[in-house]
Amino acid sequence: MDQPLPPPPAAPARRPRRQWTPDRQRRFLAALLETGNISHAAQMVGMSRSSAHRLRDRLTGTGFDRCWANALALHAASLSDPLAPIRRHKGPIGG
Repeated sequence: MDQPLPPPPAAPARRPRRQWTPDRQRRFLAALLETGNISHAAQMVGMSRSSAHRLRDRLTGTGFDRCWANALALHAASLSDPLAPIRRHKGPIGG
């Protein structure tokens, strides 16, 4: 009659939240340059389009923001003239 109560059920294990690490940001920008598509670039690094936009909003005016804009501009330029030589940058895009 006085049996101990069973232990409460364990809380469901949470999946670790994915973070925008510096490496993931670099890979995203490289994918953005390659594809010109924010959704595809985010998906390629395991993130969502909306999280990419939130990150850019948080980093407005930083190197990441400038690299994002430059990656899209360079991708668009490559589409307008695919035979044009690629301008080589010293350092990161937008640096």
